[in-house]
Amino acid sequence: MNFSYLIDVFLHAPEYLNQLFSQYSLWAYILLFAIIFFETGVVITPFLPGDSIIFGVGAIAAISSEVNLPVMIILLMAAAILGDSLNYQIGCLLRSYVESGKKIPLVKQEHIERTQRFFEKHGGKTITIARFIPIIRTFAPFVSGASKMKYSKFFLYNCLGGIMWVGSIFSIGFFFGNIPVIKNHFSLVTLGIIFVSLIPVLVTFIKSKKKVTQNYNF
Repeated sequence: MNFSYLIDVFLHAPEYLNQLFSQYSLWAYILLFAIIFFETGVVITPFLPGDSIIFGVGAIAAISSEVNLPVMIILLMAAAILGDSLNYQIGCLLRSYVESGKKIPLVKQEHIERTQRFFEKHGGKTITIARFIPIIRTFAPFVSGASKMKYSKFFLYNCLGGIMWVGSIFSIGFFFGNIPVIKNHFSLVTLGIIFVSLIPVLVTFIKSKKKVTQNYNF
């Protein structure tokens, strides 16, 4: 592996990203759509970095002439809305497992229980609010389907949440991408994106270690 090349890519990300969108435009859009779609649409992939991807794409759009801004925003919003709709249907199919408390392969029961508690507190608005909360974002539509929420009601909250989530995070990324110091030091944005992506993983890891320690002491 040529590490000097990787460092060069990191330090000159805008130029390489421009090349990516100019030479592989369709595949770049498909990849970004897929990440958001699977992060929201498949209950076993809550670890995908939805927030940081949207933020990063917004920052890239601010400095890259190759990114079609309207198409990108619409594509990401569609991925978020369609992903939640798929997850709702998966929840409907696995309703008996959720109602009986049976273990679902590759799915952590604690995530389902945490989302259920969130629903008890916020009701149907959970679908919209959860967009901004990693892990719960993936499980909220799943639990909605499993709990027999009326689809028309779910779809309304789903569309509202998807538009608000993508629109706000993308706008923040676009704003930061237009700041001169970030334009000239885009590697700082990349570091920030990586850091934000790791926060949910680190929090989950710390909580699990703390829980194991408490059980051991008990």
